[in-house]
Amino acid sequence: MYTIGYDIGSSSIKAALVETATGKSITVVNEPEVEMEMVALKNGWAEQDPDEWWKHVCNATKQLIKAHSISSDAITGIGISYQMHGLVIVDDNGEPLRQSIIWCDSRAVEIGQKAFEDLGPEKCAERLLNSPANFTASKLKWVKENEPDLFDRIDKFMLPGDYIAYKLGGTICSTISGLSEGIFWDFKSNSIATWLLDHYGITEKLVPDFVDTFSVQGKVSEKGASESGLAVGTPILYRAGDQPNNALSLNVFNPGEVAATGGTSGVMYAITDSLSVAESARVNNFAHVNYTLANTRIGKMACINGAGIMYRWLMKNLDVSSYEEMNALASSVPIGSDGVTIHPFGNGAERVLNNKTLGTRMSNINLNNHDKAHLCRAALEGIAFSFVYGMEIMKSDGIEPSVIRAGNDNLFRSDIFSSTIATLIEQEIEIYNTTGAIGAARACELHKGDFDAFGKQIMDNDYEMGFRPSEDSEVYQKAYSKWKKELEILLEKK
Repeated sequence: MYTIGYDIGSSSIKAALVETATGKSITVVNEPEVEMEMVALKNGWAEQDPDEWWKHVCNATKQLIKAHSISSDAITGIGISYQMHGLVIVDDNGEPLRQSIIWCDSRAVEIGQKAFEDLGPEKCAERLLNSPANFTASKLKWVKENEPDLFDRIDKFMLPGDYIAYKLGGTICSTISGLSEGIFWDFKSNSIATWLLDHYGITEKLVPDFVDTFSVQGKVSEKGASESGLAVGTPILYRAGDQPNNALSLNVFNPGEVAATGGTSGVMYAITDSLSVAESARVNNFAHVNYTLANTRIGKMACINGAGIMYRWLMKNLDVSSYEEMNALASSVPIGSDGVTIHPFGNGAERVLNNKTLGTRMSNINLNNHDKAHLCRAALEGIAFSFVYGMEIMKSDGIEPSVIRAGNDNLFRSDIFSSTIATLIEQEIEIYNTTGAIGAARACELHKGDFDAFGKQIMDNDYEMGFRPSEDSEVYQKAYSKWKKELEILLEKK
């Protein structure tokens, strides 16, 4: 028997087929083969068609079933991970009214900042654990202000994963974790933040019902089955935003445990049992996947939008053929990149920088002495330094990391990248060969409540290696201090 996990990203849809009994990954497929398009009608905007996600979910599902010659009846559950903070709005027929305003769209920054000031930082920190910022609630307010005719036709809003679950099962619902990531959840009253909705002029009837993260959230309908190739009645057993799900995929559930990811954006996601927030404007705080009223588990997240996208941009624009070639070039340059620095903040407003849009900066390049190898090293170091900068903010917010786990992605496969972070944070980084789609598939079994068995499957199947802090930390500290000083100068000018 098998479970399927979907990871609804902004670049592609990943679908994993996992053996239920062992948690072993059978295969992971990507749809489409080339990256999905983002529509940017204006600078700072980013939109995608939610029905494109659904089309690729269906194609990926049929691939898995056909390639392994399995019956759809052998699939015992579905788990969904999805790009966070996106907004999908549908009419009373369940049809999308516009393209989704996705996670990296920064059009609502000013709306969220004004709400933060009007409502008061203390109230927002105490009850939302965040500034409203550029999250889903603020994006919905943007639609109300700028597309009033569309707004008046909204029946429900959804997050991207909610929409895929709806297309599969025909039921519109969300989770507490999901609603908290959209900044719709009041942690003090443990209910919908109606006072924020009132401030934005949004009626509570637009909010979907919510279900437990680990539960039978719905079942595949006849329509969902006919389009996807799944069997009618297959249960949807789990859903979560991509960063809480990545933490789950790395067995990160308890205070002090940290999950790091280096995809298009970079994230340090740490678990705490405290609702105390000192950095509500720079660090995100969400109900983690195992949050309950009796078991407070908050995911505290420092996000760097310009992470993997920075390294990918370099690969496309340098005369190189692969990330492996770039990593090899970078290894030929000493720590500190011979003075070259890159601040990789070119993917929209950065929350850790108080929602400033800084842009990517390449500095101190000597045209006689520096070449593409220096740029490769400076990019890896600059992205790593931004992770360390984010962790410093989280430490000031009460996080004391006890273990850091990361997936085996392009950035963390780089010895330069991982060793730089491990040395500056003074904490070993454990690397696991897993993905969000695999984690979402395994999470289908967690409605039974056996978290110990879940963690053992990850250790048995996925552990790859560890990166320990270097004994020669002084040279890393010197390079980081230089980079951080230059960042502070850039921020002063903004």
